[in-house]
Amino acid sequence: MFVITPQDPELYRRQTRRSTLIVALVFMALAMLFSSAAVALFGQSGGDNLVWNATGVGVGLLVCIALVRSVFWSQPWMAAAVYGWRLKRSLMRVTNVMHQVTAGVAARDPAALKLLRFYHLGLGQMHQLDANSSAHGQMLGEVERHLALLAEQGIDPQQERLQAQWLEAVKAYQPR
Repeated sequence: MFVITPQDPELYRRQTRRSTLIVALVFMALAMLFSSAAVALFGQSGGDNLVWNATGVGVGLLVCIALVRSVFWSQPWMAAAVYGWRLKRSLMRVTNVMHQVTAGVAARDPAALKLLRFYHLGLGQMHQLDANSSAHGQMLGEVERHLALLAEQGIDPQQERLQAQWLEAVKAYQPR
């Protein structure tokens, strides 16, 4: 379950830039190390070593991915990037069933109404964190209409938690 938490957009962007730079530098170092090692071990002096260089870069990429997932992921300097990844992943889970969510909202299903509200809150935060004010402005009308529908149904508009049962409930709706 994912929970939307307040984030300072400037701090978020600064921290994600820093973590991206660290991971990129680690990847470059690993790619150069493994490429050099592959050429030294298997390459030909004065020959075409493109295959060994590419193999070294590929191995460097795989090792970097493993480091990110097993070591870096839990580090405090990666917290903002991990939060952003989890937020985007949660939004994508909703996007994948958006036709059913829309059908559920039309049927006034509480799970669909809550799920769409979570989506609006998460998308609004993502736009804020990414400094994408134009995209956020485009969805304001839809958000206002949905808030009115929530009030009409007596549903709390603060839906910061993505509930797995909401996703399962909306899968029953067939899009028109």
